[in-house]
Amino acid sequence: MKFAYRFSNLLGAVYRQGNLNFSKDGNAVISPVGNRISVFDLKNNSSETLPVSTTKNISCVGVSPDGNLAVVVDEDGAALLISLITRAVLHHFHFHKPVSSIRFSPDGRRFVVTKENVALMYHAPGKRREFNAFVLDKSYYGPYDETTCIDWTDDSKCFVVGSKDMSTWVFGAERWANLIYYSLGGHKDVIVGCFFEKDSLDLYTVSQDGTLCVWESDTELDGLVLRKTRDRPEDEEDEEEGTRTEGDQGEVIRGKVETPRERERTKNVRYKQISKHFFNKEGDFNNLTAAAFHKPTHILVTGFSSGIFHLHELPEFNLIHSLSISDQRITSVAINCSGDWIGFGCSRMGQLLVWEWQSESYVFKQQGHFNNMASLTYSPDGQYIVTGGDDGKVKVWNTNSGLCFVTFTEHTSSVTSVTFTSSGFVIVSASLDGTVRAFDLHRYRNFRTFTSPRPAQFSSLAVDVSGELVSAGAQDSFEIFLWSMQTGRLLEVLGGHEGPVSSLCFSPVQSILASASWDRTVRLWDMLDSWQVKETLPLTSDGLSVSYRPDGQELAVATLNGEISFWNPQTATQTGSVSGRHDLQTGRKETDKVTAKQTAKGKSFTSLCYSADGESILAGGQSKFVCIYNVKEQLLMKKFEISCNLSFDAMEEFLDRRKMTEFGSLALVDDGTGDGDGVNISLPGVRRGDMSSRHFKPEIRVSSLRFSPTGRSWAATTTEGLLVYSLDGSLVFDPYDLDLDVTPASIRKQLRLQDWASAVVLAFRLNENALKQEVLETVPHEQIPLVCSSLPDVYVEKLLGFVASCLEKSGHLQFYLTWTQNLLMLHGQKLKNRSGSILPTLQALQKSIQRHFDNLSKLCDFNMYNIRYATALSKQRGLKRSAEEEEEEDEDQSEEMSEASLENAEMML
Repeated sequence: MKFAYRFSNLLGAVYRQGNLNFSKDGNAVISPVGNRISVFDLKNNSSETLPVSTTKNISCVGVSPDGNLAVVVDEDGAALLISLITRAVLHHFHFHKPVSSIRFSPDGRRFVVTKENVALMYHAPGKRREFNAFVLDKSYYGPYDETTCIDWTDDSKCFVVGSKDMSTWVFGAERWANLIYYSLGGHKDVIVGCFFEKDSLDLYTVSQDGTLCVWESDTELDGLVLRKTRDRPEDEEDEEEGTRTEGDQGEVIRGKVETPRERERTKNVRYKQISKHFFNKEGDFNNLTAAAFHKPTHILVTGFSSGIFHLHELPEFNLIHSLSISDQRITSVAINCSGDWIGFGCSRMGQLLVWEWQSESYVFKQQGHFNNMASLTYSPDGQYIVTGGDDGKVKVWNTNSGLCFVTFTEHTSSVTSVTFTSSGFVIVSASLDGTVRAFDLHRYRNFRTFTSPRPAQFSSLAVDVSGELVSAGAQDSFEIFLWSMQTGRLLEVLGGHEGPVSSLCFSPVQSILASASWDRTVRLWDMLDSWQVKETLPLTSDGLSVSYRPDGQELAVATLNGEISFWNPQTATQTGSVSGRHDLQTGRKETDKVTAKQTAKGKSFTSLCYSADGESILAGGQSKFVCIYNVKEQLLMKKFEISCNLSFDAMEEFLDRRKMTEFGSLALVDDGTGDGDGVNISLPGVRRGDMSSRHFKPEIRVSSLRFSPTGRSWAATTTEGLLVYSLDGSLVFDPYDLDLDVTPASIRKQLRLQDWASAVVLAFRLNENALKQEVLETVPHEQIPLVCSSLPDVYVEKLLGFVASCLEKSGHLQFYLTWTQNLLMLHGQKLKNRSGSILPTLQALQKSIQRHFDNLSKLCDFNMYNIRYATALSKQRGLKRSAEEEEEEDEDQSEEMSEASLENAEMML
């Protein structure tokens, strides 16, 4: 249970390559991110990454019209049939060649795949279980070069295919007598998009040079007739061209002998170009790269390589508006079913935008780090993750929604380290540009900038528990700089290291700073005693990372020889070590001259992090594996493979023999020197890829690791993005003190007898989440203090952890807060003695309560002025009413006085 972490979400990357799709209702965008699929819910402002992955980067995605199925194809042509409801893989298939596009027919019974110069039509998988989900129906030949795009008619009778040979081909999905195939020319560049008009055979074709051709057909869709054949026996009819099999039913539809009137009806389909339009291009290299057409509204959206997109109304070609969303090439365009929202993907920038063209506003705007992520940190309550990248940006991500809500761009070079202060509202980042900056999460601004007397490249960072001291280590001057957060002044420069300072860490309980360096030492600096060196710990190799245990009683150091050594900081003695060289399995790069086994000997861990309870440690480095070690036993508990994407380098242990030639590996041969893609060999010494136009394969690695303060998840910044792994408690059966008498029936019997305390104990012994929630919510509100007081000590911590997890998702706030208050009030002193083990549970509680507080405070702030207005209005109306009542009383008194005076006059008379 403790190590049952599963892949939960992918942050930091929203789009890589391939085509975008909207869901059936149009409220979600389905985006390919590397070899995974992410679904962004635009209504609820959340993201989810499906727990499926392909072997290489995804090149195209086809979604069925009902939105239940998706066919995902990678760069090699390997396909997965995925259920978008259950998030499960239903079928594996291989097209054996790279696929350029895939499209389902509007009726959902077929889909067309284009690869090379062939269009293949398959029967779509049905609702019942089938041996082979993909059944090839027909193969269509015609184009002389690679095919690029597909579109279907609304009744699924015909489809059109665009090609790189500047031609467009119209094919019949059935055996039509008057349409077998039709080829259209008229363009001088690659066809980017081809679209049928609504309920018609009329066509629009768009080419890369910015040309739009409008084609009119002389035949309507109703004019398409089946090829007719004479009546024959069934055996012979199956061999004739005129027969066809209808879907899964296996029906044979037979034609009859043609009459002269039918022969007149079957006049061949012909096309005529009625107009030709040109997009205004700015410069010779502004190519049209993506296009999408919404048939009900006749809106054509085109994206260009300069980041500009146009909206035109067809067939008049009226420009609605033009806008620039970035300075990079727009790779993919998609329109939702209502035609209100337009999705744009920019692969080079990693951008995903959703634009509402009628109100001219952004619905969704996300962008990952342009280059690799270098560091990450969790907020103290676990609600936010902050990442720093090689692009100089600091991004803050919400762990619940998976989206970035603020980006700081003040740094001008790579961000090497980020951390939170203990308050959780200040982010501190160090960069190679020679500055350490502090950002305020209340006002979203950079309020402090720390610099050194001489320019230095800061490679490590640490902030003490109080949040007053900020320290950063330099990789060129071998010094450690200390600043005051309050005043921003430089307090001290700590010298003594003889190599670059690779890592810094403050003790959680004392004012002691630990620094690891390449000079094979770890130094402990006393912040209270004139910043003097308290201890010097000798290492067997260069120090790469240092981390304190949450209670401050142990220190872990990762060294260049692949070992993790554990030290007692009080006595400066080594208590143990773990050799992780054998656990850092790595693949062989395409340009390596040595085997993967020999390469692994030079690998090491570059990032360490203790779990919240301090019993285990998380380690990662120049490998695709992340290891969890038990500190006490010094054993490997579990290894996580963070990626299986073969599009990255150093993933395969052995090189493919097919890539070996008489000149050596194909990766070492400059076979692409004259092409636009460039060569595959990276420049010497380059690790993060070239900034020029050369083509390269990034190497898989883990740059930073962090456990969540709640202990329920951990995150890693990798070449693929920010991967989040969390505990999936619903799928793991982990009973506690189980007995034969502990059954759901016996638990419900105790509930009927109103023996609440024993029912709670039995439910936690069986340890099924649904049953525990049922028991807790059955307990009456007034009985909660009594149940908490009679609960055994061993179940208090378990109940508190379960209440913390329920409080995060449940809407019964007062009910679960009552449980929390009574548990902490009655058992607080006993829990305080076990503060180390109870800390993750308390932080999970803090995270849940803080999230609800933020949501409710926003709601209350929003309604506060409405309530004030309503009360002021009611007071004003009350004053008016009181004034009217006084006037009525005065009138009544005057009437009474007048009546009394009349009576007196009458008496006197």
